[in-house]
Amino acid sequence: MLGTLLTLPASGPLSGVVWIARRIAAIVEEEQSDPARVEAALLALERRLEAGEIDEAAYDAAEAPLLEELQALRAARRARQGGGA
Repeated sequence: MLGTLLTLPASGPLSGVVWIARRIAAIVEEEQSDPARVEAALLALERRLEAGEIDEAAYDAAEAPLLEELQALRAARRARQGGGA
């Protein structure tokens, strides 16, 4: 108890910083593992193709890794939710 009180001026702010860092990491992880992010990227890619900004080959090259990432994110989400396969 006395040790906690004596170290509070240093450990209090440090604990707050650690909590904030963990919270930020959790938010970043959540956003990175959200399939909606990849779906939005695919939609933007399709719009660029339709607008003539990129050709079919560039579209295909950019689409393939996005589709793989989307599939992996969905599989990971199913596994976390207990869906298994």
